[in-house]
Amino acid sequence: MAYIDENNVLDILGKKIHPGKSATINFNMAKLYTTTAVDVPIIIERSKKHGPVILITAGIHGDEINGVEVVRQLIVKEINKPARGTIICIPIINVFGFLNMSREFPDGRDLNRVFPGAKNGSLASRFAYQFVHKILPVADFCLDFHTGGASRFNAPQIRIKKGEEMAMHYANIFNAPFTIISKTIIKSYRETCAKQGKPVLLFEGGKSKDSNKTVAKHGVEGVMRILAHFEMLKPKFEVPDPIADTIVIENSTWMRAKYSGLLHVKIPCGKHVEKGEYIATITDPYGKLRHKVKAPNEGYIINVNESPIVYQGDAIFHLSISKENEQGSDQASV
Repeated sequence: MAYIDENNVLDILGKKIHPGKSATINFNMAKLYTTTAVDVPIIIERSKKHGPVILITAGIHGDEINGVEVVRQLIVKEINKPARGTIICIPIINVFGFLNMSREFPDGRDLNRVFPGAKNGSLASRFAYQFVHKILPVADFCLDFHTGGASRFNAPQIRIKKGEEMAMHYANIFNAPFTIISKTIIKSYRETCAKQGKPVLLFEGGKSKDSNKTVAKHGVEGVMRILAHFEMLKPKFEVPDPIADTIVIENSTWMRAKYSGLLHVKIPCGKHVEKGEYIATITDPYGKLRHKVKAPNEGYIINVNESPIVYQGDAIFHLSISKENEQGSDQASV
């Protein structure tokens, strides 16, 4: 189990890292069919000054590149070198999925649905178990980076559970364009952190198999504001001022395609729309069908399906709704 002893020496994965030192440790869990080891690099930066331990992760889903880019930038810009305490960066947790550009582990399981794992379970479950027991215990605060799945592009957002006042406090400090109140998914990394009493912010932005500079910028600047709050950001960095306060969304609905066909989106993700506003068109390939998609209510577009073709019933927009419009909304996760 990872821990910091009375002399402020970090013991993690059998390695001892003293204050003021840096280390990259390879977390080895399994091998490819060829017996080649698959290592998960863990980049650790420690200040000489005592302070909290921040764990920053990305790539739980191997095809979510945008989160990987956020953590990469933190490392290459040396933002991860703390003024006090310790910063642990894991740019790619699911290296298997990253190699295959796949969301899942080789066993077909979603790593973010098997936490806290089992010692003798499936490959994904075993990895989650080792992570929870050998890395997570040392963390005082966690930041986890994700993107939208498939072709669905998420506006930069922090997700927190309803009623978590401390999480809302940290979400306001991070100050992503949006803060979404959402239920914790069973057996997710976020749920495991919460059960262990570890504050966690989950960032979503962009889509899988894509890297977006604007989304990455929001992620990096949010981390810098969090580090500044904990007095861990070095003085050479200027704390980025947010453009505006985060917009808190408590209720939302998925708009679904009424017809199958070619999808032509007319508005950018993150836009505020009015009820009845023209936001997309669905056509057929033969020039027979032309269906205008209009917003069913006023709100913010927080997710856009960027696939050029859709089937009837596919989620095409995620739209915030006010409480008076909440009844009958489709809030199922896609």
